[in-house]
Amino acid sequence: MATPTAETSAAPTPRAAPIQAPRVNVSAAPAVATPTRISIEHVNAFYGQKQALFDVNLQIPDNAVTAFIGASGCGKSTLLRCLNRMNDTISGARVEGQIRLDGVDINSPAVDPVQVRTRIGMVFQKPSPFPMSIYDNVAFGARTHKLAATKTDLDAIVEKSLRGAALWDEVKDRLNKSGLGLSGGQQQRLVIARTLAVSPAVILMDEPCSALDPIATAHIESLIDELRKHTCIVIVTHSMAQAARVSQRTAFFHMGQLIESGLTDQIFTAPKLEQTQDYITGRFG
Repeated sequence: MATPTAETSAAPTPRAAPIQAPRVNVSAAPAVATPTRISIEHVNAFYGQKQALFDVNLQIPDNAVTAFIGASGCGKSTLLRCLNRMNDTISGARVEGQIRLDGVDINSPAVDPVQVRTRIGMVFQKPSPFPMSIYDNVAFGARTHKLAATKTDLDAIVEKSLRGAALWDEVKDRLNKSGLGLSGGQQQRLVIARTLAVSPAVILMDEPCSALDPIATAHIESLIDELRKHTCIVIVTHSMAQAARVSQRTAFFHMGQLIESGLTDQIFTAPKLEQTQDYITGRFG
């Protein structure tokens, strides 16, 4: 059932003709190889009797953005949820294979899934601030995990996180106001600040801009580009233009299989497989 990926296939399907693709931010691609942060090895995922992922193998580098692209139902969000064990919360879901964060299998019985979700934060499609103040939203994780010994320490974490999410200057005078009173784009940056407060090794983003207007989307994309300089980021997006703008590596999925992965400029301008070319050029999906 599984289809070999382009990085391992010995005889890829020839490309028919040059293609037109979204403009790629080639200058954002890392000049040198970065170390692997997450290693995905022979991963299969199931919801009850239905198999959603088939023998996925992928290396995700540190200090870079990796984009998962593909049509709805292709498995990209399922794999994203596998990366921080969110699928554990779904009845009947199970994952086979190994997912290693810094060499440690996150699915090992000895590993606490709560600690996994602290190390691998997640930003969802719809902004989800807690019904509490801006300050308490950001401080929530630090309090939960006892990361601050004093109020001064907690203040410093909140400010650093809001600055990291490019939100501090907009909210510093209303930290005691409800986070629900912010605009949609500000709420999404507040959620990112809340994620940053626990110093995650990886940030997962599931369609983080799909509910935002173009201006807010530009803010989030600029923030992603800044964060990836010192964080591993994985983003699921239906927008190929967005994937081309923000990511350094791209993985294309179809019907639960990883079809092709590689540098973003290569995937969008010179894919190795005809199936990838067909998706990039809009022939299906």
